[in-house]
Amino acid sequence: MSAEPDWSHRPSIRRSLSSRLLILTVLFVMVAEIMIFVPSVARYRVTYLSQILDEANLASLSVLAAPDNMISEELKSRLLESVGVDSVIMKLPQRRMLLLADDMPPAVATTYDLRNATVVEMITDTFETLMRGGDRKLRIIGYASGAQDAHVEIIMSERPLRLALLDYGWNILTLSLFISMVSATLLFFTLRWMFVKPMRRMTENMIAFRKNPEAAELPPLPVGRSDEIGLASHELMEMERNLRQALVQKNRLAALGTAVSKISHDLRNILATSQLVSELLSDSVDPTVRRVTPRLLQSLDRAISLCDRSLKYGSADEPPPESVRFRLRDLVDEVGRTVTLDPETSPRWVNNVDAEFEIYADRDQIYRVLMNLGRNAVQATGPDGEVRVSCGHAEAAAIIRVTDTGGGLPDQARENLFRPFVGRARAGGTGLGLAIAHDLVAAHGGTIEVEHTGPDGTCFRLTLPN
Repeated sequence: MSAEPDWSHRPSIRRSLSSRLLILTVLFVMVAEIMIFVPSVARYRVTYLSQILDEANLASLSVLAAPDNMISEELKSRLLESVGVDSVIMKLPQRRMLLLADDMPPAVATTYDLRNATVVEMITDTFETLMRGGDRKLRIIGYASGAQDAHVEIIMSERPLRLALLDYGWNILTLSLFISMVSATLLFFTLRWMFVKPMRRMTENMIAFRKNPEAAELPPLPVGRSDEIGLASHELMEMERNLRQALVQKNRLAALGTAVSKISHDLRNILATSQLVSELLSDSVDPTVRRVTPRLLQSLDRAISLCDRSLKYGSADEPPPESVRFRLRDLVDEVGRTVTLDPETSPRWVNNVDAEFEIYADRDQIYRVLMNLGRNAVQATGPDGEVRVSCGHAEAAAIIRVTDTGGGLPDQARENLFRPFVGRARAGGTGLGLAIAHDLVAAHGGTIEVEHTGPDGTCFRLTLPN
């Protein structure tokens, strides 16, 4: 099994993105230069041969201008030597004239006709000359200057042509290499500045974040750019910020879970003692005490049960709801009596639930949901306000509304309403009440949402399958 590479250090020069960019840039530029080099050399060959044909045409005109088309052997040798050919033939529509030639005509190895040559043929003939070498004799055919109905044929040695092509090709190759290196260098530093360095900064940032997600200071990201790298840097920064917040919240929740388990253990014992003492109040002769004692005992039973569940699961995880069908009005009255124990500081509690209205849910969990919503509504409203609970049906669901006349939810609470420790609806709150209510309703397959909030009050809407 191969060892995993260490990504915490910069890659070597051989494996770095910069070196690969440099190599690829040189290769791509060289490919482009080769695509230019091949037809360029082929065009140079045609130009070279056309120039010799033009010079041979001028030499033939000198012969045609002489009396009886006759010149001395010495002049003929000089003309052939100056042009660089072995013979010159001019073909007119009516006749074919051998104007200049050595005494012994050479054997021709191949013929090239420049009049109708295609690009592919020119390139093929060029590479044939370069590769075969030797001193073959070539017949070159082309149009005569100033006469479209006449053409000139020359017989020449291949060696001067090959040497000229090699010299031209070497010059082009040297220039191509120079252009490639300059272009590659400029492109390399440009890509390095625009892409490699920003990517390296992003990589260093991600490695530092992986090693210590809670670090306050990380290597800076290439922000302030409007391109894709700038967008990626911005999104990476937002992701790290959200992950850091989530990690802090997770650690807080873990610490809170441990603390709750410890507190629940001691609190259960305290509540059990309080329950035993409270049972003695049932024998009191005071009517008010006798009226309040059953509610007190019921609240203590719920508190002890909640502590037992917290200890059993080691956290605030809720067991699955044990749904039964019950009348909602009685439960709402029970919640109202609990959250408005002090009539002087509590708002008016209005129960608009029909006496026959029933829902199918876990009674204790719905009690906790309404208790959390009712307590928040009472605290937000004050003694001069009103908290109203109403209900209704929508298709196969039961709708429960808890409405208060308080001053509405703050902006921060609206954005993170059901997130613990974040969606606090009032100063000093923890945001746990709404988070617990949300989880309990969701366990029933229902939803909880803010139907309305503003200066005239807030309305929470619960939707439960019925």
